[in-house]
Amino acid sequence: MKVVSLAARTRADIDAQVAKVLRGLGNPEPPVDLRFVRELLRLDRDYYSTTDDGVLRATLSRMLVAGRQVLQRPTLLRDAVRSLSLKALYLPDQKRILLDRDLPALKHRWNEAHEIGHDIIPWHAGMFFGDTAVTLTPACHEIMEAEANYAAGQMLFLNSRFPEAALSGPPRLDNIRALGKLFGNSLTSTLWRFVEQAHDGKPMVALVSGHPHPARRKEDFDPLHPCRYCVESPPFRDRFAGVSEAGLFGLVCSYAGAQSGGPLGEGEVLLADQNGDDHVFHFETFFNGHEALTLGVWLHARIRL
Repeated sequence: MKVVSLAARTRADIDAQVAKVLRGLGNPEPPVDLRFVRELLRLDRDYYSTTDDGVLRATLSRMLVAGRQVLQRPTLLRDAVRSLSLKALYLPDQKRILLDRDLPALKHRWNEAHEIGHDIIPWHAGMFFGDTAVTLTPACHEIMEAEANYAAGQMLFLNSRFPEAALSGPPRLDNIRALGKLFGNSLTSTLWRFVEQAHDGKPMVALVSGHPHPARRKEDFDPLHPCRYCVESPPFRDRFAGVSEAGLFGLVCSYAGAQSGGPLGEGEVLLADQNGDDHVFHFETFFNGHEALTLGVWLHARIRL
């Protein structure tokens, strides 16, 4: 799935909201402590489990969905969590965030920041309580999630602090891993942020997928939609819009090994731009035991002989 690109005005508005929060925290050094963010915003946090839904049941009588009490349909929240595989919930009427206790702790951090993003984006409050015929359309939901993801990234990576730190090193996965440790975030979220904000004018692309080697693929692998996320830098989006996720994944498969973890390989690959001209990219892939993370960086235009 290619990540939704937000308009410059939207990004600027969200940046301003994040900057307000960071100023309220005294412009902290990385990593940002989300406990202090919650205190500043007067947000509560709790956990639920799909195997023990006591917290969900206790929440039902107070939760509002589009202005209506969920009590009218007591199983709505529980069914939504289970059927949609929700990892976190934001309850705006209660100023409360619920996280899936069964997920790894590092995923809690991103999911919590994502829900905080919904809280600090002013226009999301109206969307949560607005006309369900509009706000629950897939397109609207996708935009809201992209905006909350952007807000989460800006908060966890301290707005402009991350690009400044990222551009001091090479565009390689080793450097991205070190940045993840500095800012206290996962390799996946750091890779995403690196491609979006530390591209330095170069076309870059990141893929988050299952294991690319045929021997390691899961039974539900979909060759038409092989990537969970495809993140493009603005220069890549502008110049290589015709490149498909399946095509990019195929290039990864051309060099990736069958290792169960760690680096899977790297290599130089060719991508054609919108004018049909070939360009050389360096691709490298790392498998963290759950997902394959790939970084592709433009090197130069192919020299025609």
